[in-house]
Amino acid sequence: MVNEDVCILIPTLNEAATIKQLIRDFKSEGFNNILVIDGHSSDRTRELAEAEGAKVVVQSGKGKGQALQEAFDIIESDYILMTDGDGTYLAKDSHAMLAPVLKGSADHVIGNRFANYEPTAFTRLNLMGNKILNKIFGFAYGQWLNDILSGYRAFTRNTIKSIELNKTGFETESEITIESVKKDLNIVEVPITYLARHTKGATKLHPLKDGFKIGATIYKLAKLHNPLFYFGIIGTIFLIAGSGFGIYVVTEWLDGVTHVPLAILTTLLIIIGFEMLVFGMMSNMIVSLHRELMRTIRLENKEK
Repeated sequence: MVNEDVCILIPTLNEAATIKQLIRDFKSEGFNNILVIDGHSSDRTRELAEAEGAKVVVQSGKGKGQALQEAFDIIESDYILMTDGDGTYLAKDSHAMLAPVLKGSADHVIGNRFANYEPTAFTRLNLMGNKILNKIFGFAYGQWLNDILSGYRAFTRNTIKSIELNKTGFETESEITIESVKKDLNIVEVPITYLARHTKGATKLHPLKDGFKIGATIYKLAKLHNPLFYFGIIGTIFLIAGSGFGIYVVTEWLDGVTHVPLAILTTLLIIIGFEMLVFGMMSNMIVSLHRELMRTIRLENKEK
């Protein structure tokens, strides 16, 4: 493996407790091209990273997603290995992570944290939330992955140049995965070890708030990839609401009480619900045809 062709990308924010050892660990594995993109840390993260020989860039904006967008624009290496700066991922797993992209069998590699994690690495809430979001992702995008929110990832340079990111916060991992699916990139999951956070490293994740944002991102971005899922949920909500009102209206009518406004509302809700489902099915057909056309074009280009 030519380690000079690999850039180790580490987005950081107040990681003074772990960044020094993390860089040393990657260097011991043979990686010297290490880019730390820092989110305006108030501790000695940047100073410690520079002292260990890493290239340090202070991001112009805020948030992990914005940091990655900026880093992807400046990286020129053929391969990129992204990891968090909190010491929860092991540098020794880097070779397994990079193997699929180096062999050309993957465009994007995700480290599966659930293959081997320390008992205290996840709270019960985080563990449950991750599993729910992975299931939602599977239903929305038709690709069943074990860990769409993993921060340990490997890419080819062509991959990072092709994906388009808009989210700036913790939703960025899910957006990267969604973009990879939308661009029909080959995604491979590799089992890794996931450690508990360092006692001096405070988490930046707010489970409920960020979990909701991630779920909303998965749902919103499904509109152009799986319209039936997107509009189907809306249609189902209208149908359930209409059915609920309908049952009430019919029950009251049988008792001799007429609710004309509620009857009209019930009819409108049910009609809208059915229309949303039909619209979702028609949109899904169009998207499927477009996806098949693009796949055919890519295959023809490869043959040329």
